[in-house]
Amino acid sequence: MLRHESRSRAQSLSENSAFPNYILYYNDATITNPEIYHSQYGSFRAWIDNSLDTYKLELRAILFPVFVHVYLDLVVKGFSAEATHFMETFKSDHLEFHSLQINKISVITHPQHVQENEIAQNFRNNKYNLHLSDTVLGLCMNYLQENKFNVLLRIINQYLNVKTEIGHQLNTSLPELDQANGISGHTFDELEQLNKQKVYLGPRPMDSQLREEIETILKEEESPLQTIYVNKFDDPMPSPSLLRELNERISREQSYEGSERGEIPFPPHADNGAFSKGVDVQAEIAALNDIRNRITLGPTTTLPSICFYTFHNTYDSLNCISISKDASLIAGGFAESYIKIWSLNGEKTKALRNNIKPNYVNGSAFDLERFREKEGSEFKRLTGHSGPVFGLSFSPDRRYLVSCSEDKTVARLWSTDTYTNLVCYKGHNYSIWDIDFCPLGFYFATASHDRTARLWSCDQIFQLRIFAGHLSDVDTVKFHPNARYIFTGSSDRTVRMWDIQEGETVRVFSGHTGTIYCLAVSDDGKLLASAGEDKTIKIWDLGSGKCIKTMKGHQRIIYSLDFSKERSILVSGSADSTVRVWDVNKGITTEINDSPETLINRIQMEESSTVNPVNERAKHAEENLHSDDLISTFPTKRTPVYKVLFTPRNLCLGAGSFVASDL
Repeated sequence: MLRHESRSRAQSLSENSAFPNYILYYNDATITNPEIYHSQYGSFRAWIDNSLDTYKLELRAILFPVFVHVYLDLVVKGFSAEATHFMETFKSDHLEFHSLQINKISVITHPQHVQENEIAQNFRNNKYNLHLSDTVLGLCMNYLQENKFNVLLRIINQYLNVKTEIGHQLNTSLPELDQANGISGHTFDELEQLNKQKVYLGPRPMDSQLREEIETILKEEESPLQTIYVNKFDDPMPSPSLLRELNERISREQSYEGSERGEIPFPPHADNGAFSKGVDVQAEIAALNDIRNRITLGPTTTLPSICFYTFHNTYDSLNCISISKDASLIAGGFAESYIKIWSLNGEKTKALRNNIKPNYVNGSAFDLERFREKEGSEFKRLTGHSGPVFGLSFSPDRRYLVSCSEDKTVARLWSTDTYTNLVCYKGHNYSIWDIDFCPLGFYFATASHDRTARLWSCDQIFQLRIFAGHLSDVDTVKFHPNARYIFTGSSDRTVRMWDIQEGETVRVFSGHTGTIYCLAVSDDGKLLASAGEDKTIKIWDLGSGKCIKTMKGHQRIIYSLDFSKERSILVSGSADSTVRVWDVNKGITTEINDSPETLINRIQMEESSTVNPVNERAKHAEENLHSDDLISTFPTKRTPVYKVLFTPRNLCLGAGSFVASDL
């Protein structure tokens, strides 16, 4: 272990040849005067404030990690009163960009707290990545050495991993550069290598047998209509045919590189010749019909219509909401350990009767409808969990629902035909925060307090993959549309993209300043949106691994995101009781998957303004501003928005729980 630490420290010091070799380890274990910490940090801060504006922004980036470790050092050495005084004196410098972390660190007042506090352990056990120009780093080191600020030199050497740019002045207000700073569990070189890995973002090709059956059915259905129309009007039918939609879809699938690589296995669609009557075929035809009738949205053409569902009398017990893809069912997970399911079609929910005799079923799933309850009920209540339900997700065909809970049973699989529990999956060690059904069915993924995400299949009770690498809770999980990758958002303020086949990280996205609670992936598989505790939305290009824009406007935690089907519009739902509509393409003047240099140059032109963290009026104004890509804001009636979703035809649905008084 000691040899590994020494090698890691040497690697960080030599990561760039421009990094000075004169930063030496200084043992201050015998320091008994806490004023040394206060005076050295105060002098360093004053020197930065009096520096030239050209260098001030970069120098300020050094202050935050040094501030945290000075405070933790004082607490560890037993100087609790001095640590509190230090925190109160200097924390205002960092509240604008790091308020969430400051609030969690400030409660640490005893040496034992440092061992128990998750954020403190992250700072102590992982180096803080910092991107600086060689000029700024040289100025900083010269000042600290000349003044013999050995305490600060020791902190920088032990806890910071600095990468320098030779002869290049950095602008630390750039999102492209900000996302590299912080604790990610990886060095700069490791992050660079991860984000250079080849990823295959194209859609999964349709099964050949399934395609042939669909083509046969569509030709049989459309050929007579086409003949009648041509005979009557002597012209082909003007409206797009489903067969043409199918051919366009196949053409798009074949245009993507590596469409056959890295596929995860799925069950065969059928084992007999009666394929034309199968559920899969009917579902694919319905999907083609949705594409043909889809409304094309855009910021200058048509904005989305939003249908919002409000839950009343929940008494603050509703934790999560899920809506089926076809907008026919909505489910809520409650703190009292149960789930409720309602129909959105204006009908009562009807379960299959429990006395069905297989001999009476004609071999078709559609024939089961005649065996449902005659009366039904307003909702169905599912019981089985022994703790609050935190996550729900419907299968693509909405015949199944998976749920996760505090009770550590990982997940339960429920049938929406019988409204009963089918399977219980066990494996996680702590509470499960989120769950997501694969967009192609069969698989689902979970996110847990044990810092892992796990992959499961419906037909096996044990996990297929364990995705470990986050430094804190995994709070949200999302599948890529082609089912080759999953995304996880964590309390360590990073998003990771995982290769399902290999079980390895292929992208790390860092830049948020708070816990990430929601993720969304565009239907074409090229863009990722993330949001959460810091009230900002970041859009990432999955090909390059770069943040291409940051959108601001919400005043509280963001709970849910979703892209429109053509990815021009993004909707978000928040605890500030609003649904907001965003222009995804505004400000993006280049094609997705640009080179890092092109992205940096573009962002420099678009985001050059900075905010003085000392100026309280500027901070107040910033809180009330929104980025210019915000198209519309739709306030609800005192209803925090838990879920937003676009249907296959681009109708936006939202849902939340009414609160009797302001939060």
